[in-house]
Amino acid sequence: MDLHQPVAIRSAADHHFARPAGFGPPIQPWVARDAPMTTWRLRDADATAAEHRYTFYKPSRELIAKVRPGETVKLIFDFSSDDPEAPSAERMWVIVDKVLSATEFEGRLDNEPRWIRDLAAGDPIQFKACHIINTEHDDGDNLVERYIKRCYVTNRVLHDGCRAGYLYREDPDREDDSGWRITANDESDDYMNDPDNFAYVSLGAVLSRDDSFRDLLDEPAGSAFIRDQATGHFLSAS
Repeated sequence: MDLHQPVAIRSAADHHFARPAGFGPPIQPWVARDAPMTTWRLRDADATAAEHRYTFYKPSRELIAKVRPGETVKLIFDFSSDDPEAPSAERMWVIVDKVLSATEFEGRLDNEPRWIRDLAAGDPIQFKACHIINTEHDDGDNLVERYIKRCYVTNRVLHDGCRAGYLYREDPDREDDSGWRITANDESDDYMNDPDNFAYVSLGAVLSRDDSFRDLLDEPAGSAFIRDQATGHFLSAS
């Protein structure tokens, strides 16, 4: 795969970038205060990372401070389109030409957009540290990578707003499986026997909803924990 190809983002399932309601009219990007109206704008990735810190990677300010002219960084370009098949954004690389300050940069688009019609490779881009989602200095030891392995979780926890009440760890079924199984501990036998009531997702996706058990996730296979309803703390159940 060419890492410098633009990436289209289609829905909330694709990194939480569903097109907001009413996101139809042309919008003015941050970079073009005095330019003609455009169909795109740069996404404030700080806000996305704060909301989805276990599933959305954003380099730290310390890493961004290492960026130098000639390097490439990746940004998210939100855009509006009349095409119903169009995604809501494209992730594209920008060549850094100038580091204006610790938070402001100038560069040129290094991709040919697949969907955005009023933007082309080589176009000048002004951007800020808050827009950068990847650099050449990214650290693989981050929350997203740490909790990228998957688990089985009931919809009571993943979708219904319940906190995890019981979790246990088995030997993994496959390479991307952490072995963790997570429930609210109030599911009936009929509920548990219906596979449609389970999801196979990253641990990070569950932690984004309830991270009260994060410190337990390094425990080995065979471990089990139940939440004490009186204190809210987990007790060993293995």
